[in-house]
Amino acid sequence: MTSTSTSAAATRLLLRARTGGPKDDRGPKLLEHVLGWTLVVLLAVLVTRAGLM
Repeated sequence: MTSTSTSAAATRLLLRARTGGPKDDRGPKLLEHVLGWTLVVLLAVLVTRAGLM
């Protein structure tokens, strides 16, 4: 009987265990988008000023 209860407890623990995959990534998406677009605009300004475009 002990192995059954231990096995059930292990199964419950494994179902709740987090792997750290993309599902866990709940960072500030808005900040990432704003910083990304800022980098794109800055790069476009630098390329234009340098006369490369």
